[in-house]
Amino acid sequence: MPLQNRVTPFSDIVAIPQRGMFTGNRGIIHDPATRRLLVRRWTTKAWIVCALVYKDHRRAVMAARSWTELFFLDEATALAAGHRPCFACRRAAAEAFRAAWARGNGVDPPLAAAMDAALHAERLDGRAKRLHLLVGGIAALPDGAMIAAGEAVFVIASRRAFRWTADGYRPAPIPVDGLCLLTPPSTVRALAAGYRPVLHPEIGQDERQ
Repeated sequence: MPLQNRVTPFSDIVAIPQRGMFTGNRGIIHDPATRRLLVRRWTTKAWIVCALVYKDHRRAVMAARSWTELFFLDEATALAAGHRPCFACRRAAAEAFRAAWARGNGVDPPLAAAMDAALHAERLDGRAKRLHLLVGGIAALPDGAMIAAGEAVFVIASRRAFRWTADGYRPAPIPVDGLCLLTPPSTVRALAAGYRPVLHPEIGQDERQ
């Protein structure tokens, strides 16, 4: 029986067999005795994206009263859900994200806490995922940005759209109406300023040339 620790682009935490390419956390949000989620879906504003493998660290998933291990299909999924790269296990990616954030948002390179505060305001609408107005249309979106049309989610790569599934992506036409932006706007600006998230291999590097 899969644990409820897989994160969708809508920021929902679900129980599915697929694990994905990255882990991460939002603090301690599970009961280690039952390995089930608590009511809260975050206990810290530092929502991070971590490497699956880091040095020789080994963890029993959701078995200790420590941070709750969450999993993401790829980095674009994690960014859409409101996470950002970890400065511990993904230092180079985190520094690149911070530099792109500064360029894209017109600020000095921020502390992690400043990015977390900005993202927290952009990722939540009460307890639900905050949906953002899509400004400028799909053509203006950078690689790795995610949009939604109802329940359907799409990632943009090389000006093409790929529909998100728990198993990967599929090329698909995007509906004309009812589109909204899932990836927080400040993160979209970081993507536009040069941050290149790790996308699922089904999209492939050739799609991003």
